[in-house]
Amino acid sequence: MTFQQKDLNDLKKAKMLLENPGIAAKITNLLATPIEKGFELLPDNWNVKVGEVTQAALSKAVHAAVFTMKDAPGEEASNLWHKIVVATTGGIGGFFGLPALAVELPISTTIMLRSIADIARSEGETISKIASKIACIEVFALGGPSKSDDASKSGYFTIRAALARSVTKAAEYMAEKGLAEEGAPALVRLITQIAERFSIQVSEKAAAQAIPAIGAAGGVLINTLFIDHFQDMARGHFIVRRLERKYGKEIVEATYKTV
Repeated sequence: MTFQQKDLNDLKKAKMLLENPGIAAKITNLLATPIEKGFELLPDNWNVKVGEVTQAALSKAVHAAVFTMKDAPGEEASNLWHKIVVATTGGIGGFFGLPALAVELPISTTIMLRSIADIARSEGETISKIASKIACIEVFALGGPSKSDDASKSGYFTIRAALARSVTKAAEYMAEKGLAEEGAPALVRLITQIAERFSIQVSEKAAAQAIPAIGAAGGVLINTLFIDHFQDMARGHFIVRRLERKYGKEIVEATYKTV
């Protein structure tokens, strides 16, 4: 099946969004300060702490955001409104510094997940469907390449393939038992796997906020950049999924690699 030109253009746009530099490079450009300076100021055990905070934030967001949204396929996404709210939480977090991350991140993540779902709906997803809900959560694993990534393991379709088994198990569990409890094992495994990648982006955000003189204004800018980044990831992801529904996954993946 041959791609229509409009769809080919959409796929090129999706690839440009999904394969662009990660959040660290964007924050460095914003602050005009190497983010490594912020990492030097983080506590020694910060990697463990950020992993715990990230997984807890994702778990809370999943149960508070996507699973309470109503269907409205094709409706335009409210990106600006979500940015304003996340920017506000970033200002509060920036004012109180790193200790506030454990409070600020679950709120920001929940808002971002609602924004992701909003974008999904605008690309024709039916949010009440389990596959669409899980696809929204997947976006947090698509944070763009990081310096710690092996280039061969950071591509969009490579990451989706790595998550595929956990996605399938979570979907099967949810179809059979729903989400009566936060401890649904298959969903916990998926969230854990996604949190491992999302925590890289959160660490980079935390490092930026650790730079002296960032304060509330810097927190607003960093959080605005943070949600903007994941809105881009969501747009690219759901363009690809829309095209997969039309042309099939294999054709879309093969074409993606050549555009």
